[in-house]
Amino acid sequence: MANIASQKKRIRQNEKRRQRNKAVRSELKSRVKTANQAIVAGDASADQQVKTAQKRINKAASAGIIHKNAAARRTSRLMKRAAKSGV
Repeated sequence: MANIASQKKRIRQNEKRRQRNKAVRSELKSRVKTANQAIVAGDASADQQVKTAQKRINKAASAGIIHKNAAARRTSRLMKRAAKSGV
């Protein structure tokens, strides 16, 4: 454990950020998963779920939680699946 006050604060900040980033990544996975399931099932709500997933991916990229190229790749794959199924 650090003895320096600024380092103790930095440890607390890093932990808060880690928890926040973990929650965002988890939500991303959930949104993409539900969108993919809706696409496969051919649900009427698939279009809305794809939009929501895409929005969350872009927000995570702009916040620096995932890399912008990773966001582009994930979005591209999602849209490709949606277009293939005719959503």
